[in-house]
Amino acid sequence: MVLLDRLVTILGTYGTRLVGPRPAPDTVLRGVAVHDPADPGPEEADVLLAVGVQDPLTAVELAERSRALAVVVRTAREGGVDPRGEAAARARRAGVSLLAVDPSVSWGQVAGVVYGLVLEGGETEAGRGPADLPALADTIAARVGGPVTIEDPRLRLLAYSGRQTEADRARWDTILGRGVPEALQHRLEATGVIGHLASSAEPVFLPPEPELGMGGRTAVAVRVGREFLGSLWAVCDGPLDAERSALLAEGARTVALHLLRTRVSADLERQVESDLVSRLLEGAMDPTEAAGRLGLAATPHRVIALQAHTPDERHAATLMAFERATTGFGWSRPGRSTVFGSTVYTVLPCGADPSPAREWVAETTRTLPGHVVVNAGIGAPADLAGLSASRREADESLTLHAARPEAAAVAYDESWDDVLIHRLRMASASGRRPADGPVAVLSRHDAEHGTRYTSTLRAWLRAQGDPNAAAAELEVHPNTVRHRMRRMAEVAPLGLDQPSMRLALAIALETYDRGE
Repeated sequence: MVLLDRLVTILGTYGTRLVGPRPAPDTVLRGVAVHDPADPGPEEADVLLAVGVQDPLTAVELAERSRALAVVVRTAREGGVDPRGEAAARARRAGVSLLAVDPSVSWGQVAGVVYGLVLEGGETEAGRGPADLPALADTIAARVGGPVTIEDPRLRLLAYSGRQTEADRARWDTILGRGVPEALQHRLEATGVIGHLASSAEPVFLPPEPELGMGGRTAVAVRVGREFLGSLWAVCDGPLDAERSALLAEGARTVALHLLRTRVSADLERQVESDLVSRLLEGAMDPTEAAGRLGLAATPHRVIALQAHTPDERHAATLMAFERATTGFGWSRPGRSTVFGSTVYTVLPCGADPSPAREWVAETTRTLPGHVVVNAGIGAPADLAGLSASRREADESLTLHAARPEAAAVAYDESWDDVLIHRLRMASASGRRPADGPVAVLSRHDAEHGTRYTSTLRAWLRAQGDPNAAAAELEVHPNTVRHRMRRMAEVAPLGLDQPSMRLALAIALETYDRGE
């Protein structure tokens, strides 16, 4: 089952614009039809691809005849559908979602996404993984007459063909290291090859680099519309002739379609997993059913709450972290993840030692840009029925880590005391602080007279009234502590003989100390 709202969201990442309001969130899609000008009776389907129709009003009329819930139209120019025009108005009246495709995206690519999402959605949700990308690499290699590699935008290896007898050292290093060697990456950047691939669809020939162990190569970008998805590299002694160059470019387009289908499949996997994990953490799903559908073992798990952001953007880095956390098909990943707002939650098999959870956080965020700030909290271990409590603990640990980001990710069972104090501090700071309370009076006295009454009171409370221990913390003589305690009792009523007052003073000092 695939929802129309999901189709709108995914197509939107490839330059497709929804004209008018979003569809109802529970609108289900089950079929796709392509407009055929030679067929007087249009095929009925939930989604109509108006291929060859550039007039959006005509596309909406065809959708009405097809009883379609959505129609996809590709106009001759970007922004070719006026949201206040006649076509948009008719689509709203008819209850049809009008989707306008960016002209830089081909119909083949749009159809690949729509068919993959609508017609293969159920199969993918049942556990279907991506098609065989190495087999595609072998096919392209046979057509262009040389070994090929398929790489992502960061030059990490996605697939490679056979014919290793023709491999040079750079190809072997790329295969063994699962990515282009660093020295060769620097060379490609310096010679402008990386910039060419990011901005052009034309193949580019790289002459041999004997000092780097690389023979000749021809590379071509793999892209969908304006989005750069990766690159296709073919080993060759010299520039490819026109025929082989055209075959390589055709292979890049096929790889682009494959990566689109793979991304759609991955997105469906993420959607299904995210929904299941959300229900499990909210206590809205039977733990036994969750274990079966998510592949969770009947062992202790911890909930990890993770936020990643930059100074200027709050959500993009979190979505990148969620993508890292959910990369991989089948049950190859140890955790199961979901995202709420700006927080990624992951259920990870982990017992009394929280080290695997911290290692998971480090590995998941390792490839994020250097300026991204990462905060993480780790709940205490729990069985599947207790994961909602572990999630609340992870949230509180995350809040504590955000207050002291220089430390390692906070684990609740290791730092429950700090978490509790932070909770009390935040509760105290949530209302108006007493303007005439003892801590407020001492703070004003310190500011006006240069005294150190608040720091002395804090040290005295930590030392449980021992002037020698408090003096050691303050690096003063014990008599100085005694003198200050007598003088501050004259400034404000402390009531240090009352346990409740001592606790309240300690919490108030924590609040004032951090300026909350």
